[in-house]
Amino acid sequence: MLTAKSLFQEILDHDESFRLFCSIAASGETQGGWENGRIAALVPESQRAMARKVARHGADEEKHGRIFNALLRRRGLQAVAVPAAADYTMLLERRGIGLAHEKLQRDEVLTESDIVTYLAHSRITEERAAAQMALLLKHFGDHPEVGKAVRMIARDEDNHLAYCHEELLRLSDAGHAEEIRRVLRESVRAEIAVYRDVSLAVMERMGHILRWSRAKRAVLTAGIHALYAYERAAGWRRMVTLRMPERRDALGGPAAAAPEFA
Repeated sequence: MLTAKSLFQEILDHDESFRLFCSIAASGETQGGWENGRIAALVPESQRAMARKVARHGADEEKHGRIFNALLRRRGLQAVAVPAAADYTMLLERRGIGLAHEKLQRDEVLTESDIVTYLAHSRITEERAAAQMALLLKHFGDHPEVGKAVRMIARDEDNHLAYCHEELLRLSDAGHAEEIRRVLRESVRAEIAVYRDVSLAVMERMGHILRWSRAKRAVLTAGIHALYAYERAAGWRRMVTLRMPERRDALGGPAAAAPEFA
């Protein structure tokens, strides 16, 4: 039976598909680490209190990149270049979502509107990441090879999502409510389309590596399009809803070390 667990097990069991999966994940996490690090350095004075949380977010993302690279090294594998069509982070930037790298490369202090843009973008992408890690945690949290990594990253992603909710609600109370709603809605429309395109690109590459049948590819393609249709019609609402998290000040302390991986 074709299930999320059986698909990932197939990817995990094959060196080349595992190599591609970890390479894509490591690249995205490392890029996120750099972005958050730059944002932490450029936070406006009015928002300096959140700079340490942004820095913690970046440190977590960099840690995740190291973890995925360590999983590759354990198998004697090296990372491969991420196909352009599967580069989630860069495809979102090209759609004007989040803060452009060009802006972050300049040593110019960000505005409060920039911080709203950053947090709204993060709230949506962290929702996606947390959901993906929850699925992996359910099926592979006790796996002897990847279980520790899955548990650690899933916990971090839950923290990141909680932090985004809390900070956006704080800014909403400070007078940015309308701007936050607008940016969230603009961002989610782009994100669900980019996620569909990236999913199709990764599925195509994995299918080539694992020699999936035409029928299997057709079923997976249909599933990806069905998810997109659902998210475009109604599912997007869960990605823009804000609620105070049970876990408050989730990024208030130092990043947890990962000595077994780093």
